[in-house]
Amino acid sequence: MTNTILITGASTGIGRATAQLFQSKGWNVIATMRDPDKETDLAALERTLVARLDVEDIDSIRSAVESGTRQFGRIDALLNNAGYGAYGPLEATPLEKIRRQFDTNVIGLLATTKALLPQFREQRGGVIVNVSSVGGHVAFPLGTLYHGSKFAVEGLSEALHYELAPIGVRVKIIEPGRVKTDFGGRSLDFSNDRTLSEYQPIVQAFAGALGSNPDQGSSAQTVAEVIFNATTDGSDQLRYEATPDAVQLLGQRRAIDDASFFTGIRARFGLSGQ
Repeated sequence: MTNTILITGASTGIGRATAQLFQSKGWNVIATMRDPDKETDLAALERTLVARLDVEDIDSIRSAVESGTRQFGRIDALLNNAGYGAYGPLEATPLEKIRRQFDTNVIGLLATTKALLPQFREQRGGVIVNVSSVGGHVAFPLGTLYHGSKFAVEGLSEALHYELAPIGVRVKIIEPGRVKTDFGGRSLDFSNDRTLSEYQPIVQAFAGALGSNPDQGSSAQTVAEVIFNATTDGSDQLRYEATPDAVQLLGQRRAIDDASFFTGIRARFGLSGQ
């Protein structure tokens, strides 16, 4: 029987690359996105269903799961990839962006997972792959909301891997570093209020430290290969560091104490004197 994966956020970046990779490996793919009418390339692939799924819309989640199951018979794996990044001083961030951050990265992930669990439980098997980030272990300035959501993904995934193992369901966490996708232009939402002058030095330091070069980082295909390996390796391994910079930074984080690490982050963002 051909295996089937459902992927959220498959219109671009990591989600799209993963859909293409799994399809090339012979899997059935349910490639979901908020606006499937704009998608033509994935829809032309064999064994691929393009479906609408907005993680903030419970009915769309249910409909995508039902459509995929109806077309392919069953679903064997879920990739929770859809994401949103709200950055900026908390004081300058509207409440609706705070809600959207957690509705997308946490509540939406949980709702999509919950929609698949009855099927996985009945099958006594399945794989849930959650895209986290180095930002699920390490926090940078002005990332209160994004990092809060990714720390949550790490914690809920770790708890679920205990909870679901007895029914044959594996949980995996993918931890990329910087990836060459359009996340920064499409899904990264920066809030600022220049009248809050006290925050402007750190805003400028943040912009300077991250830069705007889209060529920096690993390819989405590199992360997709890690996702494929995590989904198919049959192991109980929970975490997968997905890019070289993630391996380096997370290794550094484990190796030194909080005070030393925080000093390094302040230096990286030009905040040594604060």
